[in-house]
Amino acid sequence: MSRASVDDLRAARRVLVYGVTGAGKSSAAVRLGGAADLPVHLVDEEIGWLPGWQQRDPADQRARAAALAGGDRWILDSAYAGWVDLVLPRAQVVVALDYPRWLSLVRLLRRTARRWARREAVCNGNVETLDVILSRDSVLVWHVRSFARKRARIREWEARPDAVPVLRLGRPRELEDVLAQLRADPVTGGRARTGRADPPAG
Repeated sequence: MSRASVDDLRAARRVLVYGVTGAGKSSAAVRLGGAADLPVHLVDEEIGWLPGWQQRDPADQRARAAALAGGDRWILDSAYAGWVDLVLPRAQVVVALDYPRWLSLVRLLRRTARRWARREAVCNGNVETLDVILSRDSVLVWHVRSFARKRARIREWEARPDAVPVLRLGRPRELEDVLAQLRADPVTGGRARTGRADPPAG
């Protein structure tokens, strides 16, 4: 199987965060980027959506994805089916958020309710209104439609010995453990980097 370790992630320069809708891929990518000192790209904003909830043309999406994937250092917080074939061969590690359906759905419901109540802009000024939330193309409907497919894709990648290594995380606490290990300095036996020298002994 093509399973990655935290050491693989620490050494990687190009990382794809992938997972079920509602798992928290964007926030995970931002935190991983901070811990690994890699630039983070949020694909809904940079590739997927224009203002007014208009999707970018598929050809434009592929061109943008190819440009990002061609860079030497990056973390992407997802990959759409229309251009995942451009990103996956360039990724050195996939961090897969394979959280249970109930957990990802609860997180998604809370996030959607908060964004609606606060009128938070999510990408390129778009706002989740009731019309958007209740539409056939809403993120809630997309969660139901895509959950099984995304989970199967994660398991498929992980099972292929010739594929990019996959670090599959089944619970949020596993992500916290990974972040803690990334922030630790392996030279000092795992003690967290503090920027301060240890006091002299005695």
